[in-house]
Amino acid sequence: MEQAEIKQRLQQKIFGHHSTKQFNAYSQSVLKKLSVCHTVRLGMHLYQCNSCHHQHYQYHSCGNRHCPNCGGLKREQWLQDRMSELLPTTYFHVVFTLPQQLRSLAMGNRKGVFNLLFEASTYTLRKLGQDEKYLGGTPGIISILHTNGQDLTFHPHIHCIVSGGGLSKAGKWIKEKRANGNFLFPRRGMEKIFKCYFLDRLKAFHQTQKLQIEDETAFEKILHEVRYIKWNVYAKRPFGGPQQVLEYLGRYTHKIAITTHRILNITDTDITFRYKDYKDGNKQKEMTLSHEEFLRRFEQHILPKGFVKIRHSGFLSHQNKTARLENICKQLQLSPPPPKVKLPVVTLAAMKYGVDITQCSVCKTGKLELVATYINIAKEGVHLVNAADLHSRGSPKKIQKAVL
Repeated sequence: MEQAEIKQRLQQKIFGHHSTKQFNAYSQSVLKKLSVCHTVRLGMHLYQCNSCHHQHYQYHSCGNRHCPNCGGLKREQWLQDRMSELLPTTYFHVVFTLPQQLRSLAMGNRKGVFNLLFEASTYTLRKLGQDEKYLGGTPGIISILHTNGQDLTFHPHIHCIVSGGGLSKAGKWIKEKRANGNFLFPRRGMEKIFKCYFLDRLKAFHQTQKLQIEDETAFEKILHEVRYIKWNVYAKRPFGGPQQVLEYLGRYTHKIAITTHRILNITDTDITFRYKDYKDGNKQKEMTLSHEEFLRRFEQHILPKGFVKIRHSGFLSHQNKTARLENICKQLQLSPPPPKVKLPVVTLAAMKYGVDITQCSVCKTGKLELVATYINIAKEGVHLVNAADLHSRGSPKKIQKAVL
């Protein structure tokens, strides 16, 4: 099945499915946006070639972070901003995973448990970083929340990109202890600290009645069980260099539950997609699910409203980050980081896809120029009007948001 047909069926048969009404109001609003992405329901831009006068309609995107069709250019902009923050030091990849026994608790308390995952993993890395045996300073940390496995099951875990070097309390740059760059912190030490901190904070949340729990006895039983098992903290091989870090950032930081490229077929009742079975030697397999089951799994990975899934800590924490990076570059005799620049969409598209989106697809010589912007002001059905004609009636953006 062609990608264009898959995208269309995904919107109409899956995200527009009647079973979405069983979800909470926020999840319903997300799925509704995904169902109308790049359709006339969201309005469109009208472009005209300045040479052959060919007209081209560009439908608006929903811009939602869970959408399989959106986010490519936002990811490219974010990636460009991170490039200036990379330093000549080893970078390590560490993964903190929530035990299977706690996943149902996380499902019912997503925001609280997700925040605690960030907090516990960051505490672990900073705690060991302060130890003189390993670093004796504060590393730079980029943490990314992933909630799904390739088969769309609920599997919350935190990916961390950690610098081998760090800053002392006095602001002095400390080089990584191991010259070969093959060791950051002991795995068992990370597992113990992560487990103890997470469970202590979880117990504190429970005491303040911030957790939604149906069965107190079952909750206590689970806590007792996970206290005596090994928690999985996976320290992967260090990145080969800054370029490998950037490649990882570009591929995984803005990762969504599933992309259209993994979907093979969508029928009136089922959807089939590829997945990698990590328990069976990373073999590529196919899975077929009903529309209802696919939606149930997909909805599990819709993040709470306003939740931040990429966080920076250590010497990369946002407060005074620019001054800290300038100080580090000065100590390492490097040029100061260039200021962040918001790149135009045309430039981002050229960098990511290698195409000039302003070039006319018909004559190949002329440039497409914006003629008009049409937005949908109808609550039912479609009624497109030129946004330029609405200035006297209020903000076109406010009108469009009211419709959505």
